[in-house]
Amino acid sequence: MFENERGGILITHEIEERAKEIEESRHPLRCVTFLRDDFKIEDAKEVIAEAYKSEESIKTLILGAKTFTVPAQNALLKILEEPPRNIVFILLAPNKSTFLPTVRSRLVLKQEHTHHKYEPLSISLKNLDLSGLFGFVKEHDRLKKHEAKALIEQLMHQAIHIENLSLSTVQLEGFEKALRLIEVNSRFQSVLAMVLMNFLREVKRGR
Repeated sequence: MFENERGGILITHEIEERAKEIEESRHPLRCVTFLRDDFKIEDAKEVIAEAYKSEESIKTLILGAKTFTVPAQNALLKILEEPPRNIVFILLAPNKSTFLPTVRSRLVLKQEHTHHKYEPLSISLKNLDLSGLFGFVKEHDRLKKHEAKALIEQLMHQAIHIENLSLSTVQLEGFEKALRLIEVNSRFQSVLAMVLMNFLREVKRGR
């Protein structure tokens, strides 16, 4: 999967399956796997402790999660850049945007070519009014971080590929800003409302 023994980052939606495949492909060499929904600072400390256990042969540490918190990534930066002897790191996540640029710069990144089949959402961005905006925000007020990111990506897909809208710079930047805000745990209702406000018919007429 990764040619060099330093490991890398694999962007995949099949995290558990890929982790098992990596374990099998590296047998009989040892693998230690850490699978989480949200990879936090305490998980990073556990990984670091495992990495510093001396090994006679190559040991692969597999870190898989739907999201990696910023504190966890910052804690891992040094050990990813200068891993202990015979330690290889492989990180698995569904989205490249999960990782800080500083983390991505330390490891080879590969992305599986999986095509999402998005179902149309219960909202028309082309004909969005305040009632539709508030109804959609209320419908999606309790999402986990990875679900929130997925919804923003699905909204962008709907705008471009389903409703065939020609997005303005403001609308495109709104999607990018939303993903950044979700990563730092901003209130999702506010983030979603911010994105949708750029599609209100009243706003578009005023341009």
